[in-house]
Amino acid sequence: MNTPQLLLSALALGAAYALVAVGFVLTLNAAGAVNFAHGDSVMLGGVAAVMLGVAAQAVGLTVPGIVLLPAVILIGAALGLVIGALGFLPLKDRPPSAVFVATIAIASVFEQSATAFFGPAPRSAPPVWHQGAQQPLAMIVVAAVVLGLVYLVLERTQLGRRFRALAQDREMARALGIPATPLIATAFAAGGSLAGLAGALLGHQFLVVANQGPGYMLKAYIAVVIGGWGSVPGALAGALLIALFETFVAASLSAVWAQALLYVAVLLVLLLRPQGLFGEPAGRRA
Repeated sequence: MNTPQLLLSALALGAAYALVAVGFVLTLNAAGAVNFAHGDSVMLGGVAAVMLGVAAQAVGLTVPGIVLLPAVILIGAALGLVIGALGFLPLKDRPPSAVFVATIAIASVFEQSATAFFGPAPRSAPPVWHQGAQQPLAMIVVAAVVLGLVYLVLERTQLGRRFRALAQDREMARALGIPATPLIATAFAAGGSLAGLAGALLGHQFLVVANQGPGYMLKAYIAVVIGGWGSVPGALAGALLIALFETFVAASLSAVWAQALLYVAVLLVLLLRPQGLFGEPAGRRA
């Protein structure tokens, strides 16, 4: 594979990782706690895309994956609401470790349920548009459009201003009368929808496996560490850097070396710039 093709593949992978990382940060900023079920929401988005494709074929239809994406997004949003309703809202006044354990338990339920009903074997989701070079291009375009809409909502709407106020200072936002619980629920739904969409985009080229959720969770966490804890632009940049690093190192050495060296790079970032490459030294959220 030549350099332009590698770059295109890296950008497509980075676009999907960016959806995962930005969804993770939205929930993190609103709830102030890590959603460890986020990676399994990505996996279930892939499962939903596979099953919707199978259902379409059962009635004699062959549809491109892009037609299925709105349904996958809605399923992801519903999963996000379930995670928020079970793993955060009942425990919001307890120590953060309670939320960690609850979302890990939910992630385990998702994984075991997917294994039972979907099976352990890898499955392929429908391509976003067509096979070949058009597939990564379609992934990039879809992710760019969705992330652009997220940016417009965060920066140009009253909902976005309230959400950013909640992220920057939760207690002050509550004192100003900003309703925290509906915003947190919205963040879980938005995070779940972005995760589900990412799973559908990744599900053709990288297949769908019931136990791949923790891997996606780890990628989101690494993107946030690299980009800056709580920074939405930082998460986007961190996700793109991870994809570029993985793709080119894997092509030069191997996929195993790409993963090992990625973790070495994360350790160096933590040691040399613990606030992340794009974060504020004081840990201020963007």
